Amino acid sequence: MSTYNYPKFGAGLWHFANYIDRYAVDGYGPALSTIDQIMQAKQVEDLSYVDLPYPFTPGVSLSEVKDALQQAGLKAIGITPEIYLRKFSRGAFTNPDPRARAEAFALMNEAATVVREVGANYVKVWPGQDGWDYPFQVDHKNLWKLAVDGMRDLAGANPDVKFAIEYKPREPRVKMTWDSAARTLLGIDDIGLDNVGVLLDFGHALFAGESPADSAQLIIDRGRLFGMDVNDNLRGWDDDLVVGTVHMTEIFEFFYVLKINNWDGVWQLDQFPFREDHIDAANLSIRFLKHIYRALDKLDIAALQAAQAEQNPLAAQRIVQNALLTSIQE
Repeated sequence: MSTYNYPKFGAGLWHFANYIDRYAVDGYGPALSTIDQIMQAKQVEDLSYVDLPYPFTPGVSLSEVKDALQQAGLKAIGITPEIYLRKFSRGAFTNPDPRARAEAFALMNEAATVVREVGANYVKVWPGQDGWDYPFQVDHKNLWKLAVDGMRDLAGANPDVKFAIEYKPREPRVKMTWDSAARTLLGIDDIGLDNVGVLLDFGHALFAGESPADSAQLIIDRGRLFGMDVNDNLRGWDDDLVVGTVHMTEIFEFFYVLKINNWDGVWQLDQFPFREDHIDAANLSIRFLKHIYRALDKLDIAALQAAQAEQNPLAAQRIVQNALLTSIQE
C-alpha cells in the first residue's frame, strides 16, 4: 500500500459535547466541560486541531484550556465566540439595542485575544441570530449597514487577527443576514479589509442550494477562503451528519476544487452526533476523508479537465468513479 502524506484533520469541539433540543429537553447526555470535550477529542485517531467555542464552560480558565490542549496533543485552529445564544436572540451585529451590540463586540474582541494567546488561525464569526423572521420586520438597508459596519469595526480593531464569516441561509433566524457565498463576498468587499474572509461550511452550502465546489471556487478566486468545515445533510436542513454519508460525489468535487487551487488548510469536521458515539463518529469521518484524499491522488486530472472542456458529464463521471471507487479498496 502506498504511503500518503495526509492533510491535518480538525473538529469543532462541539462535536464532543452533549446538547438538548426542543424534544429531548433533558439533553442527549450529561453536560461536559470544555476540558472534558478536549479529553474526548484526544481519543480520536489522527485529529490535530479543534475549534473552541468561547467563553469556555463555567469555571474553566484559559490557562487550563492551554494545558489540556498540550496534554491532548492538539492545537486550536479557531475560536468561535458564542454570539448566537439567548442573550443575543435579537442579533449580535444587527441587534436593535446598541447595548447588546456593544456586548457582542466585547465578546468577539475577547475571542481575538484568545486567538493570540493560543496561536489559532482565526476568530470564526457565526452570527446565527442576525437576520429577520417576517416581512416588513426590518429596514433592509439599515440591517445590512449594521452587519457590514460591525464587521469592519471588529476587524479594524484587530488588524493582526483573521475573522472568518460562516454563512448559512437560515436557523436560528428564518432568514440570516450572511446567507450565501455570494452575499458574504459582497459584504466582505463592502468591508474592504484584508483580514476578513469566509469559513465555508460544506453543509451550509448544500442547505443554501449551492454547489459547494462552485462556492469554494468563487471564494478562492477572491483570496478569502480562511477555513472550511465538512459534514453532510439531506439539503433540507443543516443536519450536520457524518461527512460522506449522503453526498459522496459532491464532497469529492469540493476537495478536488481545493486541490487544484493548492488550498492546504485543515480538513475540519463540523458535526453533531446527538445519538451516536462522539469518538466513533469522528474516527469514521476521518476514515472517509482519507479515502477522499487517496482518490484525489488517483484522479486523472488531465483527462477530467479534457472532459470538462467538452462539458461531457458521462466521461467526467467515469473518470471520477475510477478514482473514487478504486480508493475504497485500499
